[in-house]
Amino acid sequence: MTGTGQAPTRAAVLELMNEQVVVREAYVFLDEKRLLLAAELLRQLRLYQQTNQELDGLQARARAAMEAAIRFHGLNGLQVYTAGSSNDVEWTQTTRNFMGVTLVETALKAEGSNAVPATAVKPSGAAELCRKLFRSILEKSAVLAGLSGNLYRLLSEYRVTERRSRALENIILPEIEQSLREMSSHLEELDLEDAIRVRLQSK
Repeated sequence: MTGTGQAPTRAAVLELMNEQVVVREAYVFLDEKRLLLAAELLRQLRLYQQTNQELDGLQARARAAMEAAIRFHGLNGLQVYTAGSSNDVEWTQTTRNFMGVTLVETALKAEGSNAVPATAVKPSGAAELCRKLFRSILEKSAVLAGLSGNLYRLLSEYRVTERRSRALENIILPEIEQSLREMSSHLEELDLEDAIRVRLQSK
């Protein structure tokens, strides 16, 4: 008996060879999937870093704009400055499947809130710039949220795929190859014994 629990017969050898072919094909598929996941992971990471950098720039500009608005209106005046309408704010989300992973593109559109509120008592360019920049921060943050989720899901799937690929490469395939060697060696011994037996009987 071999490590597979099968009797060393020619039928068992053929069955194990077929299994070896299937496992190798599975390994090739998983290895290719792993590479594709890694490429998409890097692409999403670059987008995340770029978007995060843009968000940092917007936040710096928004802080400067808020300081300017406070100097113009005073803290109390800016606190009561009329906010833009949120009725036209639209959240959008589109999904696609990539190698079994759901990738999401998210966006927040607040274009309808660009107009200066009619009820603003003392409209100012400083306050409007501040409002515009903070609206842009919200929009950019919505994009970043989708990218962050994509990175998490891609990394999780990559790790699972890599573990499965390594298991096939380093455990399953070597076990099958070892079993094939043991079976083949045992069958060769049986063939040799049969040949010797036939030769002795013919004398």
